Amino acid sequence: MEFSPLVIVGLFFVALVAGLVDAIAGGGGLLTVPALLATGMPTPMVFGTNKGSAVFGSGAALLRFWRARLIDSKRARVLFPLGMLGSFAGVALLTMLDPKILRPIVLVLLVAAGVIVAFVRPPAVQVGVPSPRAALKAALLALVIGAYDGFFGPGTGTFLIIGFVVLLHLSLQEASANAKVVNFASNLAAMTFLAWKGLVVWKVSIPMAAGQFIGGTIGAQLAVKGGDTLVRRVVLLVVLALVTKLGYDLLHTS
Repeated sequence: MEFSPLVIVGLFFVALVAGLVDAIAGGGGLLTVPALLATGMPTPMVFGTNKGSAVFGSGAALLRFWRARLIDSKRARVLFPLGMLGSFAGVALLTMLDPKILRPIVLVLLVAAGVIVAFVRPPAVQVGVPSPRAALKAALLALVIGAYDGFFGPGTGTFLIIGFVVLLHLSLQEASANAKVVNFASNLAAMTFLAWKGLVVWKVSIPMAAGQFIGGTIGAQLAVKGGDTLVRRVVLLVVLALVTKLGYDLLHTS
């Protein structure tokens, strides 16, 4: 497929904004996946190309959060491999589906993910130490959301943030940081698998990766400096933008 320079530049800026938003509050894939679908690219390649860039955004954010000492290294040693394992399972299922039925599934999942992100608000921080059972549930969450990320992806970071606040009693800032452990692991696994299958369009993915890296770095820096207040505000802005976009899409596809 051929892509004009204008399309590539447009995707670069979409990826930059997505990387910034995703580093703070999750939901970046709800920007990049529709943008790639709009190019007319085959759906399996949309996912491969998206993962080829998203891994750089989540990696940049993870590195910045790590330097800020917001990531629990002991917990990360458990969450990282589980995120990868789940993602491998999800992406394997993705490649088994008929591409003809995949696009309608993607559109339904986009709407579902957008609605969940829009109406499920991250709860207030719960004071206390998580129980061993809570830690086990967080590990299961990493496995399940990792599988979701491998199969589809958009909204992954937001779901992880909410889950970590509820299960591990983390602040929103800490939850956003630790979500990147799973997010990076699942992106890396999915990208590796899809690249092996030849489903990454690198001439599109590389410029988007540059945008994601820049956006992820800036977003994580803002989250580190702004703390919970910034994370909550960005989540709200993402929600409002998604509701507007999804409403527009529904009106023009009905």
